[in-house]
Amino acid sequence: MPYPKRGEIFLVRLPGHPGDTKARPALVVSLDVRNRLANDVIVVPISTTLRPSPTHVELPEREAGINRTSMAKCEQITTLDKSFLIRGPFSGTVSPAKMAEVEKAIQRAIGIII
Repeated sequence: MPYPKRGEIFLVRLPGHPGDTKARPALVVSLDVRNRLANDVIVVPISTTLRPSPTHVELPEREAGINRTSMAKCEQITTLDKSFLIRGPFSGTVSPAKMAEVEKAIQRAIGIII
């Protein structure tokens, strides 16, 4: 059975957003071995609102199948039960260079690096 892979983008439902039934894209950042064995995945939400921030990473149009330039909001990293994954993956995976930027932004968000 297929499982979400690190670097893929899925449409997800984010819990804790009452009344918000809109599916949102999210980038899978957890390791593949974890994704295969666990009932949940670690994701970073993606937004089309382009607000520069040290914890945001710009994802250009077509990156891993997104249809417009977006921002990975790494300060909002969260764990989701796989049942919250609605559809995906989009197309391919985020490039290794972009994943490295996401990793650094997550580290900034949790205070590991400045």
